[in-house]
Amino acid sequence: MIPAVLIAGTHSGVGKTTVTLSLMAALRRRGLTVQPFKVGPDFIDPTHHSAICGRQSRNLDAFMMGAEGVRRSFSEGTRGADVAVIEGVMGLYDGMDATEDASTAQVAKILKVPVLLVLNVHGMSRSAAAMELGYCSFDSGVQIRGTILNRVGSPRHLDMLKKSLTLPIYAALPRKKDVEMKSRHLGLEMGFERIHDLAALASIMEEHCDLDQILKLSAPVTLARADEADKVAEKSVRIGIAQDEAFCFYYGDNFRELEKRGAELVYFSPLRDELPDVDGLYIGGGYPELHAEALEKGPARKQIKQASEDGMPIYGECGGLMYLSQGLELDGENYKMTGALPGRVIMTKRLQALGYVEAEVVGENPVASTGQIVRGHEFHYSRLEADGDARFAYRLRRGKGINGGLDGLVEQNTLAGYLHTHFYSFTVDRWIECCKVYRRS
Repeated sequence: MIPAVLIAGTHSGVGKTTVTLSLMAALRRRGLTVQPFKVGPDFIDPTHHSAICGRQSRNLDAFMMGAEGVRRSFSEGTRGADVAVIEGVMGLYDGMDATEDASTAQVAKILKVPVLLVLNVHGMSRSAAAMELGYCSFDSGVQIRGTILNRVGSPRHLDMLKKSLTLPIYAALPRKKDVEMKSRHLGLEMGFERIHDLAALASIMEEHCDLDQILKLSAPVTLARADEADKVAEKSVRIGIAQDEAFCFYYGDNFRELEKRGAELVYFSPLRDELPDVDGLYIGGGYPELHAEALEKGPARKQIKQASEDGMPIYGECGGLMYLSQGLELDGENYKMTGALPGRVIMTKRLQALGYVEAEVVGENPVASTGQIVRGHEFHYSRLEADGDARFAYRLRRGKGINGGLDGLVEQNTLAGYLHTHFYSFTVDRWIECCKVYRRS
């Protein structure tokens, strides 16, 4: 057993991110090692968790990872931690296609972790009790242990709420301006772009929350043994990871899956660095459109094109797809990208796709074998115009992709698509083997 709690909201916008960050900061100020988690496919909130906790936040997503993957990531992640804090996604019961799938509630049930429900009580008193009753009775399998009240107006307001609510109130946060989180078209600013006032965040919870009671909550997790969590194959290939302000959307579990299979990961910045001496390349999502000019001038751009022509296994996701294309059109300006793939990207003002993706691998590529099912999600404000003879690796069972239900543009040993994949949904053994072949060539 380990102290653990899941912070869920009645709906988006109730303040669960502020509550979660404040709780993490308060627990850290007590000298505890806090392991953060985030329900869902989000890349942004976990960076804030990591900045505050000093440990990499892990995503828990039952659609992408499966129930066993959720348990595995939680088990490995909590090893060495004093307490686990999980931030939910959307409303507690909001899942894919109006089902339980991929919901916060589903993860809570998989892990048997206690839930604290965040209620925005601004403008209500006894009505909060009706919300509490509804959420508690909707699914008895979810262990809602208490509430966290946000935007409490006054001591009198809190007194009315205490007389109305049934469950224990673990925190009652006053009605004042939340910690501001600047946003952009894909969501909040990243954790590494913000200097968190840890003292202010911690003080919010220390003053208005019963931390001792929260630490009595726990989940019956079986912690991974050191030999299981750290077991890796002998290093056999070097894979470059594009990581900087332009490319920052990655699942930590994806890196660990590569390392477990013998990959040495070499991090570099396409904005500033030359392409390192590697046998393969992984270019994740992010904000290449915010750095288009710098990417065009960066020393790695032409080197990556040459590596692609030489047959290096290269894999890109969303922002990586944009960078590997022929060029990027943004506000009437055109910027040259690597030119490794036959297509051009156009940034749009409107959201082009958002949601979970399930793809069947139907074309030869350096990463996944034909017939495998790959799961992940897509979220982008751009479209790619592919050449007429372009080849695709994925046929989508769910999602939009690049064009006509197809995704995963392929050229030579380069593969990239709008799909952000989670490597728990398929094996990356093929990618490692392709990198070995390239290394020997």
